[in-house]
Amino acid sequence: MPSESIPLRESQLSIEDGIAVFTHQRPEARNALSMELRADYRDMLGHVEADRRVRALVLTGSGGSFCAGGDLKARQASADPEFRSADAMRRRVQAGHGWIERLRSLEMPVIAAVDGPAVGAGFSIALAADFILASTRASFCMSFARIGLVPDLGAFHFLPRAVGLPMAKELALTARRVSAAEGRQLGFVHTLHEPDTLQADALRLARRFIAGSREAMGLTKTLMNKSFETPYATLAELECNAQAVASTTPYYDAAVAGFLRGEPAAFDWDRAQG
Repeated sequence: MPSESIPLRESQLSIEDGIAVFTHQRPEARNALSMELRADYRDMLGHVEADRRVRALVLTGSGGSFCAGGDLKARQASADPEFRSADAMRRRVQAGHGWIERLRSLEMPVIAAVDGPAVGAGFSIALAADFILASTRASFCMSFARIGLVPDLGAFHFLPRAVGLPMAKELALTARRVSAAEGRQLGFVHTLHEPDTLQADALRLARRFIAGSREAMGLTKTLMNKSFETPYATLAELECNAQAVASTTPYYDAAVAGFLRGEPAAFDWDRAQG
């Protein structure tokens, strides 16, 4: 698969060998979530969703920051009173839910490679990923309470599921900083890495999913995402339907044929780890 680089407004999307890498490129603003960067997320998701060759997505930031959250400077600099109105804020948050839900539901593994701060909405974006790889200098903060706001961009959904309700309340109400090491202890950080190796390690993890079935991975994610709020009977029916679909894919046919011939599985996590 030839490499492809897609420049967006304030980010970069690169696709190579089945792996898409989306990089926030506002280092001068610690990659704060501007209107342009929000639009880049929508465009990036359109590219990745449409390209069936892509098997995993890596999210990262440039300049030693993942994402500093909402762009407060842009809000204060705006001369338009409408931009600062309650209705405008509500519409911006609604628009954010449109693309953060697409990111959460993307039918492939999503890896957030977090170097430096992931603050406010930046923390929410990281939590929307399936795996958070953090550098030793990464930090996380549900910072909204510091400026009199409530968590947004899916945080009320993501955070309690990642750390449990009591800890989610603590992190949201105190707006305290969480180190990468504590994030690992709390369970939302998958692994810790040195800053110099974080990107390569994230790509290495992403490549390990290439040998898997995109269909089965997507179906598994979809059902797991519904598991907390779906009654058992409904989830069981969804499971039956998903398995019926997965069993008709060429991947399944080839995997079963290989098994019957005594060949090793193409997707074997433990073997690849060794």
